[in-house]
Amino acid sequence: MQNNVNPSFRDAVATEDWERALISGNGRQGVLCYGSPAALRFTLAHEDLFQPVTEPLPAPHTAPALPRLRELLAADRFRDAAREVCDLAVREHPGYAETRWIDPLIGAGTLTFTPDRTGDGYLRGTDFTTGVVRQEWAGVTVDAFVSRAADVLVVLVTGTGGTVTAAPIDGEPEQPIEYTLDRSGDDLVLTGRFGGPHWAGALDGWTLAVRVRRTEEGILIVARTVTGTRTPADALAELPEGGFGDLLEEHTAVHRDLFGRVELDLGGHRAQQLFDAGRYAIISSTGTRPPTLQGVWSGTWSPPWRSGWTIDGNLQAALLAVHPTGTPELMPPLFDLLDELRDDFRENARRLYGLPGLFAPAHLGTHGRQNHFGPIWCLTFWTAGAAWLARLYLEHWQHTGDLVFLRERALPFLREAAEFHLHFATISGGRARFSPSYSPENDPGGSGAQASVDATLDVQAVAALLRGLLTATEVLGLDDPDALRWRQLLAALPQMRVNDAGELAEWVDPRFPDNHEHRHCSHLYPFYYGGDPAFDEDQALHTAAVRAVRARLRWWLSEASDEMGYGLALLGVAAAHLGLAEEAYAALTRISEAYWRPSLVPTHNRDHMFNVDLAGALPALVVAMLLRSRDVGADGVAKIDLLPALPKAWPTGSVHGLIARGPVTVDLTWSPTQLSATLTSPTDRTLRLGLPSGRTDTVTMSAGRPHHVVDARS
Repeated sequence: MQNNVNPSFRDAVATEDWERALISGNGRQGVLCYGSPAALRFTLAHEDLFQPVTEPLPAPHTAPALPRLRELLAADRFRDAAREVCDLAVREHPGYAETRWIDPLIGAGTLTFTPDRTGDGYLRGTDFTTGVVRQEWAGVTVDAFVSRAADVLVVLVTGTGGTVTAAPIDGEPEQPIEYTLDRSGDDLVLTGRFGGPHWAGALDGWTLAVRVRRTEEGILIVARTVTGTRTPADALAELPEGGFGDLLEEHTAVHRDLFGRVELDLGGHRAQQLFDAGRYAIISSTGTRPPTLQGVWSGTWSPPWRSGWTIDGNLQAALLAVHPTGTPELMPPLFDLLDELRDDFRENARRLYGLPGLFAPAHLGTHGRQNHFGPIWCLTFWTAGAAWLARLYLEHWQHTGDLVFLRERALPFLREAAEFHLHFATISGGRARFSPSYSPENDPGGSGAQASVDATLDVQAVAALLRGLLTATEVLGLDDPDALRWRQLLAALPQMRVNDAGELAEWVDPRFPDNHEHRHCSHLYPFYYGGDPAFDEDQALHTAAVRAVRARLRWWLSEASDEMGYGLALLGVAAAHLGLAEEAYAALTRISEAYWRPSLVPTHNRDHMFNVDLAGALPALVVAMLLRSRDVGADGVAKIDLLPALPKAWPTGSVHGLIARGPVTVDLTWSPTQLSATLTSPTDRTLRLGLPSGRTDTVTMSAGRPHHVVDARS
């Protein structure tokens, strides 16, 4: 089995920088593979290994001050409103005197293999189809993967002898850690114990067990990280037996199935390689938890933004291609996480605003309490978090058709998310207002004051949530007692604003000028998903959205921008949804050129900060250029457009295994003159199919029976 490793790419980069390492992972554990023939390094991490650094506090009790905050915002005293929250928080608990972060995701340790034979000709590469990282030189081959079946790192060294050592990752932890290293022959057990004060639920430490066997195959290294401490004997005894070939075969059966769900051929265009690399990273970093900012990899004690889950766009971007590329089983880890944090979300809503329902903070980690905010980054004003997360529940149902999931998991979350907004929104003169409000991380007109009212995202996310609730209850045949309230709030939502430049405005309130020189584009939220009927019904609004995309893209394509590649990908997805092929392609090109390292792992900024958000967002952008689908309503009619934003750079190509909302499986092959497509639905349904020629077909589909279509391309 070892000889069947076929790297998807190769390079000759020998590095001591973990951020430029090759990656393998099973979602629960990850390994960074790097080094040189002088010494190879394998830095391990675990999805639950967050060092307790900052004790979680209850969200500040600002509910009694809500009338005062609204008065300040109405009087244009935006900075004062944000400062008022901070002052109240400090008076309640001195711990709020400084910015509080979630706990950091840290590395578990580094294994170093020092070979007896060095040499020239070092090459490395990753096989995306199996998850095997290969490093080789002068007759020496070192293969490594993290098994999905056995939950261990497996390394096989052939062509040389050598020694294996284990040590903590480099650098100094933020809080003291006590280490022990036990050795039994070649076997190693590294134990880390967290010092300092602990609080309920805080992790006490971790154990990294390493077995080394010298066999006829070569040197076989098997390692596993577990959270909590074990005795060395128990930790080693828990490691699986078996040779490299058997362990790889068991793992590959699972990994290859996930990765092979979609096949893209763009004639060797770089986007094809990055599409595969991105999907590989997200599959490899989704375990019982969704991917963090760094996936399931860490070689530092202090990762940027603590490498938890940031939900004002980052996590959504990382998961954006999961459904359309046919891997829905990667989504329940998110829903499981949200279940665990639900009580914190409820307490946030109660303490911050005195309301029922859910308030999800922008940063999630070992807890879901709203602890991170400040006088500029006034994140207690960002109330759209739970509504945006609710959209992911709807996406799962739309792409799977799973009614049990809709009834038992999605609907309860949606109801609670809506309950908050039913009480939070104020209605005057038949118009709903959202005050306070916050458009993720942007400040109107570049003023430096991020506090606001009536962010467009609030209107869009709440509208999508309420429409989703009404559709879900109708599909399930439920007569929900809250349906009238949902309809009343939906009817009261304000119209989205078009600014003086004819662009879709980021704030409904006209006091706030747009700031296009910014990494987020939250007011384009509907176009990340199934769209919004308002843009189909109002051509002027559609035109305004197009202009907003182009205005934001001009900044992104300038030399002034150097931030958050996933934000550019989301902008590209919006462009593709709106049919802007060359704009979407321009976004893709800038991403491809500036945000991927030779390791084929993306970065947050241009060649800066190991980060996997873009690993999910770039495949989603490619998909959006090839396939557009709208939400399926209670009538079950699927609405699909083929090649909605195909750029000139891809005159020929094919893709197999895409999933449109419905669900409907879509296979496409195209040339400069013709499109051929095969569509399959698991249920009987009507399909409205938009084709590149401009033709629209209405198709009656039978369950499991492929529908073939050919369309001429001009």
